[in-house]
Amino acid sequence: MIALSYLEFPWPGDPGSDTDPLGRLGAKLISNTGHALVDSPRNRKKQPDVVRQALLDCATKLALEHGLAAVSLQAVASAAGVTKGGLFHHFPNKQALIEAVFDGMMENLDREIDQELERDKGGHGTFTRAYVRTLFSDRALNNSPWSAQTMTVLADPYSKSLWHRWMNDRLVRHAETDAGMRLEIVRLAADGAWLAHVLRPDDHTGSDDTALLQELIELTEG
Repeated sequence: MIALSYLEFPWPGDPGSDTDPLGRLGAKLISNTGHALVDSPRNRKKQPDVVRQALLDCATKLALEHGLAAVSLQAVASAAGVTKGGLFHHFPNKQALIEAVFDGMMENLDREIDQELERDKGGHGTFTRAYVRTLFSDRALNNSPWSAQTMTVLADPYSKSLWHRWMNDRLVRHAETDAGMRLEIVRLAADGAWLAHVLRPDDHTGSDDTALLQELIELTEG
């Protein structure tokens, strides 16, 4: 089994140029042998799924650290140790790559929600509580992936469509426990609290997250 880790390395070209879009800092996936994970034709040929995941991991890391504008095809290919042609084998264009990155983020959100559902007592408002707790748990993390995801949802048509489809599917699945205006208001309040958290300055002292979370959870209990 291949263990993955991130390694900083200098990018070619001048800082800030087209060949060095992120300055001198990049991310390169390496194997536990210390060699580039997908830097040989043999690896690329024998492990296409590993190559694809490496490309997604690198694209996600660049997006989270530097924003979607930094996710150029050349930057991702270089970070993953493959040629640009090798990247095109998996993703025909940047939009396809970005969509795959966002799909992966939504899969992670699904897993986090399901974990919260398993811990919840069930019954009225169970999905809404899991959703709120997931958002508030993420608010406490530094370099949160949901910061980048929130901005993506606001800007990208595909991401907005995927997000709304995901939420609608979840509400259909949990219709017996999470229908009604009151629970919708709680979810919207959690969305607003999260957006305020994303947009406020780093040195801003906001409201007491623990107290706000407790208030919202209490509103879900009919």
